[in-house]
Amino acid sequence: MNDIGARAKKVLHAVVSEYLSTGEAVGSQTVARRYPLEVSPATVRNVMSDLEELGLLRHLHTSAGRIPTDRGLRYYVDTLLRVRSLSITEKDEIRERVGPISSDPQEVMPRVSRLLRELSRLAVVVQAPRPESDSVSHLEFVRLRDNQLLAVIASSSGQIQNKLVPLDFPLSPGDLDRINNYLNSLIAGLTLDQVRTRIVQEIDKERSASDEVLARGLELAVAAVPADPSGGDILVDGQSNLLAATSDLDGAKRVLRTLEEKDVIVRLLDRTVAAPGICVFIGSEANLADLTDIAVVAASYGGEDRPLGTIGVIGPSRMNYSKVIPLVDFTAEVITQILPKL
Repeated sequence: MNDIGARAKKVLHAVVSEYLSTGEAVGSQTVARRYPLEVSPATVRNVMSDLEELGLLRHLHTSAGRIPTDRGLRYYVDTLLRVRSLSITEKDEIRERVGPISSDPQEVMPRVSRLLRELSRLAVVVQAPRPESDSVSHLEFVRLRDNQLLAVIASSSGQIQNKLVPLDFPLSPGDLDRINNYLNSLIAGLTLDQVRTRIVQEIDKERSASDEVLARGLELAVAAVPADPSGGDILVDGQSNLLAATSDLDGAKRVLRTLEEKDVIVRLLDRTVAAPGICVFIGSEANLADLTDIAVVAASYGGEDRPLGTIGVIGPSRMNYSKVIPLVDFTAEVITQILPKL
């Protein structure tokens, strides 16, 4: 949107700030009285009318004040919002509650969920590290029986995947060690997507090289590595907070039903993983069924080069963005810092 002018920005900032604070429609008298605009209520009323024509404000009723549209909230978040910095005490609390560094990822994520739920007082979505984005640190086949192996895949974030793999050919302990060493030299440091690609490439090479043991090892790797891994486990918490945060109980119930649909949540989180930095989705931007009075503040963790998962806070569109945005952003940063050390 083109620049709307300094006075219009001040009026829009005042209207949105008042609406986020009270949840009520805002009149020109209120803006002129409570905010240092140094203009008359009539002037404020004219500016608000202009903002309505631009699609940034709207009337609830003919005689009532105005509230921001989703477009107005978007302009406010992108252009006018002053995001407050977390205090040293707040940052220390987040680090302490997310940590310690020696924690297992499966223990970290419930702590993150609880932290965001309690500090935001809204609903929370936390995605555990996505297997397809995590890098493989070690792959090993362990013999269980003559006709069965256990494939153990360890990731750099500390997650372990186990899978039973049938064995339908003779395999000596020495050949099994050789296969393990070969596969680890081949795939260590790659993501699961890259592992599958590398294995396919090597299968063609080993066919021409006529090394039967290594060719068999690649077949075992194909059986061990999931062909289509699902996204990381998703935790949804704080649903009851939505009921307390809005007077629209029917709308809140629709949100709760939507949060039970994992596919819908995964699609939203996938959009966040693909985007750099903090993401704010307002109203229909969130694409959560037909929900309109909704906002999502989300961020990926694990680094921009290879994000591992996403955390997010979900609430009504009049949530306290100045509080929630730095909370989500810093928490994602803390997760990023501890995961590589796990």
